[in-house]
Amino acid sequence: ERALRIVEITYGTDHPYVAIDVNNLGSVLQALGDLQGAKEYFERALRIDEKAYGTDHPQVAIFANNIGSVLKDLGDLKGAKEYYERALRIFEIHLGKDHPNVATLVNNIGMVLKDLGDLQGAKEYYERALRIDEKTYGTEHPNVAIRVNNIGCVLLALGDLQGAKEYLERALRIFEIHLGKDHPNV
Repeated sequence: ERALRIVEITYGTDHPYVAIDVNNLGSVLQALGDLQGAKEYFERALRIDEKAYGTDHPQVAIFANNIGSVLKDLGDLKGAKEYYERALRIFEIHLGKDHPNVATLVNNIGMVLKDLGDLQGAKEYYERALRIDEKTYGTEHPNVAIRVNNIGCVLLALGDLQGAKEYLERALRIFEIHLGKDHPNV
């Protein structure tokens, strides 16, 4: 809040530097459980950067993703999906279809699809995120373990118990290697 006051005094209320601090405050509010407050701050950050950079700038995608995240937390899954898809389109244009930031958004859409009951759609998005991350990080990276775990969970929900077991065991092995056997994620 102090940083926000300083940048607003220094640059005015609609400067991109202000958007960064507004977004950061939104992240804190989301972590504190003030989801409506977080949404308002994320929306303000988005408006500032849309005005400064246009509607298809990578920074706009970051703020759109954050709105998607808080909408998901608020239970507005369709709204979350729309914002995630918007962010994904922007990143694909600016970063390419195989960038790790794209994998994160693809994974986020997969989570929403799973929550909406579209398990096959979720599986397809999770598999795409996995392909991107394996290409970027290799097959034994913690990010890969997250994607593998998500596929395992959706396979379980689809009733593919053997497939789920294989993916979940793979995720476990990767996490144990990188985090140790006693880490909470393990």
